[in-house]
Amino acid sequence: MSALFTPLTLRAVTLPNRIAMAPMCQYSAGPDGLPHDWHLVHLGTRAVGGAGLVMTEATAVLPEGRISPQDTGIWSDRQVDAWRPVTRFVAAHGAVPVVQLAHAGFKASTYRPGDPRRGGVPDAEGGWTPVGPSGEPFLPEYRMPTALDEAGIAAVVRAFAVAADRAVAAGFAAVEVHAAHGYLLHEFLSPLTNHRTDGWGGDRAGRMRLTLEVTRAVRAAVGEDMPVLVRISATDWVEGGWTVDDSVALATELAAAGVDLVDCSSGGASPNASIPVGRGYQVPLAARVRREARVPTGAVGLIVEPEQAEAIITEGEADLVLLGRELLRNPYWPHQAAAKLGAEAAWPRQYLRAV
Repeated sequence: MSALFTPLTLRAVTLPNRIAMAPMCQYSAGPDGLPHDWHLVHLGTRAVGGAGLVMTEATAVLPEGRISPQDTGIWSDRQVDAWRPVTRFVAAHGAVPVVQLAHAGFKASTYRPGDPRRGGVPDAEGGWTPVGPSGEPFLPEYRMPTALDEAGIAAVVRAFAVAADRAVAAGFAAVEVHAAHGYLLHEFLSPLTNHRTDGWGGDRAGRMRLTLEVTRAVRAAVGEDMPVLVRISATDWVEGGWTVDDSVALATELAAAGVDLVDCSSGGASPNASIPVGRGYQVPLAARVRREARVPTGAVGLIVEPEQAEAIITEGEADLVLLGRELLRNPYWPHQAAAKLGAEAAWPRQYLRAV
């Protein structure tokens, strides 16, 4: 029996296997944040390919929370209607559709990758003033953010909760709160980017406050049956930044707040981080958080071979493996991995002639 192809139950939702499609920005929506045919085909293909969980790209809870003007959103009822065909198709093909709820903070209003222009998008080209824990930009060429005041912070918490409610209406079976990669919630977590001296900064408890309040609000919005995941950057990879010790403490609090799985990525708070990128380089982060915080975790980062993914689950390093680039290259990786590991590959009937 392959451990990778055993079901995983999170509250009232059961994944058919331990393979998840990681959130990957497509930068393909219009200025209104609506998903369209590209997102249906992109996400639907990975469901057909056998992933047990299919997650959207970072999906903004507010217009100013988009990374670029081409990001998807879930701040309007029109977006709910646009997401429904996607969730319906993904679920119909055996996968669990999940939305990643996001706010880009001071990394917002930037040109999408592939655009020859760099830095902040001006208002005249569809940009906007971003927000953050302070008035400091991430890079000099980024737009100068507005520091969030108490009312602004309360509006962010409320926006995540409303977006979570919309996710339920759109047919998503679970939600993930994005608290990683130097975006807004991570900006509040990391001492590299949070220099506040009020109740939203200072010591670790103050810096964790926004992520925990957002998580509690999301949990209340979706009810007791829907799983809530949180993606964190388990380390900043910079001396004086957020550490794995901090992540264990945060994950412990997240579990107490009703989080069902902590998705362990890393980096993003500093452009000067020295990240030891290599095969499975972030798996030890997920393993330590799982072991010490006693919460299910997801591992991500250069997981490319079926045997590697199988070992992560078998050895108890994580409960879920999230594949990004590997699923871009090969949407049918899960079916091929099943065959390689001696599990049953649930190819759709339309493709059985190729098996």
